[in-house]
Amino acid sequence: MQTAETLYMVIPCYNEEAVLHETAARLQEKYTALREKGMISAESRIVFVNDGSKDQTWQIISELHASAPDFFSGINLAHNAGHQNAVLAGLMTVKEQCDMAISMDADLQDDINAIDEMVAKYYEGNQVVYGVRSARDTDTFFKKFTAEGFYKFMSAMGADVVYNHADFRLMSRRVLQELGNFREVNLFLRGMVPLIGFQSCNVYYERAERFAGESKYPLKKMLAFAINGITSFSIKPLRMITTIGLLMFLLSTAAFIWAFIVKLTGHSELGWSSTMCSIWLIGGLQLLALGIIGEYIGKIYAEVKQRPRYIIAEYLNTEADGKSETE
Repeated sequence: MQTAETLYMVIPCYNEEAVLHETAARLQEKYTALREKGMISAESRIVFVNDGSKDQTWQIISELHASAPDFFSGINLAHNAGHQNAVLAGLMTVKEQCDMAISMDADLQDDINAIDEMVAKYYEGNQVVYGVRSARDTDTFFKKFTAEGFYKFMSAMGADVVYNHADFRLMSRRVLQELGNFREVNLFLRGMVPLIGFQSCNVYYERAERFAGESKYPLKKMLAFAINGITSFSIKPLRMITTIGLLMFLLSTAAFIWAFIVKLTGHSELGWSSTMCSIWLIGGLQLLALGIIGEYIGKIYAEVKQRPRYIIAEYLNTEADGKSETE
């Protein structure tokens, strides 16, 4: 029989006071069952990462740690660093204490029962196990359409992403160590993890409705997340500008030849509409091109400053209480 290894779960939290007690109760029950089955060691922990919440989230995390330190740990970020940075902060903090780690959101939409199969796949030799949605029946038409369009567009742009996979995944310690070598500030973990390689597989589950509270990803944030993912992992938009520029050059050349022929044949009267449409079209394409280039320049600007991606103010753990660090 295999020796039980240590599993740490990393749960990013931003204003999750409405759901946190229920999430903790369900995860504690799951951990108890996994320990009894011998699938994880007694040193396994559930780590809640408070991402600068404005409600009682950190207070609840502290109470959970105080009441059950053999189950719950907590990381308090000094400010709101964003979902991806909060996930990374948790993973990088626990990577030397665990054999494997699972990241999962706190809203209970991801199926906790899928953890059993993810751990089993790890013991079969998989270094990365992706939690993948089997269907989108709980999504609105708009959410389903935009989400599926996002994954298809990312693939078309050349980014290696797992279809219908968010941030519910298991990674081994070896993968976490390699992830730590990625130093970019503009994080898109769904694209970074597949780049690491190693043996991987998918575990399929049905995503539930949010248990309580409000979604932390409104349309504005979803669009910003999509743009960040595309510009972080693909230069195809820049190549598209070159292609469009070449096509416009060929079109302009053809228009020049046509205008020259019209002039020679004595039909040189040109319409106002065609002139204005041409000006607006070329002007719009120029602004679009400048916008895309600006996105990439902004990425370079953020990277060269090399500011910390997150700052840990406090770490509640039976082995390292009160730890503070930056990354």
